[in-house]
Amino acid sequence: MTDAATVLPAPTVADRGHWDAPRVVDALADVVAQAEAERGSPWPQPLTSHYARFFRDGDRTEYENLVAARQARLTRAVLTTLRTPEDRWVDEVVDGVVLLCEQSSWCWAAHDDTFTQRGRITPTVTDPYLDLGAGEVAAQLAWTDHLLGPLLDARAPGVRERVRTEAATRVLRPFTDRRDWWWLGVDHPIMNWSPWIQGNVLAAALALEPDPARRDRTVSLVAEGLDAYWASLPADGGVDEGYQYWWQGAARALEAQDLLDRATGTPPSEASLAVIRATVAFPHAMHLGDGWYVNVADGTARPAVRYPWNVVRSWAARLGDDAAARHAASYREAPGILLDERSSLPRAVTMLSDDAWAATAPASPPLVAAVWLPQTEVALARQTAGTAAGLAVSVKGGHNDENHNHDDVGNVVVALDGVPVVVDAGLLTYTAATFGPDRYSIWSLRADWHNVPRVRDVEQPPGRERAARDMAVYDGPGTWRVRLDLAPAYPGTGLERWWREVALDRASGRVTVEDSWTFAEEASSAPGGRTAWHWVLAGEVALGEGRATARHGERPLRLTWDAGVVEAALDVQELDDPLMTEVWGDRLTRLRLTLRAESPRGTFCVTMGPPDPEELR
Repeated sequence: MTDAATVLPAPTVADRGHWDAPRVVDALADVVAQAEAERGSPWPQPLTSHYARFFRDGDRTEYENLVAARQARLTRAVLTTLRTPEDRWVDEVVDGVVLLCEQSSWCWAAHDDTFTQRGRITPTVTDPYLDLGAGEVAAQLAWTDHLLGPLLDARAPGVRERVRTEAATRVLRPFTDRRDWWWLGVDHPIMNWSPWIQGNVLAAALALEPDPARRDRTVSLVAEGLDAYWASLPADGGVDEGYQYWWQGAARALEAQDLLDRATGTPPSEASLAVIRATVAFPHAMHLGDGWYVNVADGTARPAVRYPWNVVRSWAARLGDDAAARHAASYREAPGILLDERSSLPRAVTMLSDDAWAATAPASPPLVAAVWLPQTEVALARQTAGTAAGLAVSVKGGHNDENHNHDDVGNVVVALDGVPVVVDAGLLTYTAATFGPDRYSIWSLRADWHNVPRVRDVEQPPGRERAARDMAVYDGPGTWRVRLDLAPAYPGTGLERWWREVALDRASGRVTVEDSWTFAEEASSAPGGRTAWHWVLAGEVALGEGRATARHGERPLRLTWDAGVVEAALDVQELDDPLMTEVWGDRLTRLRLTLRAESPRGTFCVTMGPPDPEELR
């Protein structure tokens, strides 16, 4: 076993050949300029009243934003010191480091159990909670120590010892001494918290744990935790939290696995490698085009953040996955690719230190023809492989108790020229309600705001038993088709079967969604409820007789149906949440098609595709 000096994959400030290299100087120019502008101004100051808001009114963003701003400023100070190792920049780093050490908690208020366990609205400093926020601070301080250690000793003796004391108290001891953390898989399915926290704990142990025996134990526990995470993923490599959370789950695990391999010299097991190989393909499998992705659960269709694509490129090269490598390379010259959404110091310096990434030539994304993830139950197909032009369609099966779950069994997303038009609304800013008993009072999580039917006034409820049945995919010459039974998602309706069949005709450029249903004989008469189909549309929407037209990209998408079978109406959802408006603008529109007459069995079809040019004249 070894320590940070030889394991953390970035050179220290002493390596002037690296930090003075022209490509690094150019990459850090904007960061240095921002650091110069903010130096001497007050540091972001999260207060008790900000922390308490989560327990008082449910707001978590004010506190978290201030904490993130403080950490982002420290990251910029560290990067600037690496470029210009002058006393004034070391002082800036020390100020940020000590502010973090004096912060009452590294845990985010939304995760702290101080209120539920003790009725307090302030952190319990004698019993720190180990969450994502605590892990992030510990890793940031660990990397700061690794990169600038001698400068810190010379300018501010005692600061490094203070960092070690705080990291041990808040993170390292809680990790080794308390093994009932729910995110380890104790009475809870393993999800993205597990690799995210454990990867940060590993970096902190390697850099900040002075006791070799304790360091070795931490490394061994992280190795067990990563094995458990890989084992928890389905064999298809899918992530039920979706593309955005892939970056905060599977990608975090890839980073942690790389660090673990460097520390132990032991590669992942064959079983873990098989899952890693599958999950490295997940981002490009969900790609629609130009930054748009199939989103499920609490993800967003077009993340505004910048992700460390060097991680994907590195693992793709190691595994021989050319498509995943090409997808990563398609982001090589994206503006602002240096820093991720949390201004993460580890991700920034490892990207800057990745010579293979620096030498990677830009490439076109693979845009594969079809994807089927049988365990995750997500399928996607596009009209023409290798291009975003034309139609793409995705269908989700699964169940309504997934990680970051939305009630969305049978949901359909349709994109035209790479831009979603029939959409999954995605993520609203998190509040206390998001993960509490009122979760499904949030409109964007409910089935009624997904592209699934409401059956005799019954909306899909949450629950693992509310699941798709018998999902199957057929990919033949010219036609791609998915069929699944939604009946279990609608309790109390007497449904025997609700077959949803979604087909993409690649030659004609049309998507059809056909629903066929059968009720049990004793439930054949409708008890006052009406059946309706919902289609959530982005952009400008116009309703006509038996058709609706939505324009979100360059070309419009038209939906058509038999107007004699259903009544049509539009419901507008005005948007003011920045996580929504950044993606969809100021509104989404729901097309609501209500069955005119209930029947014990029947069929209804909606066809989608670009209108013929003469129809637009």
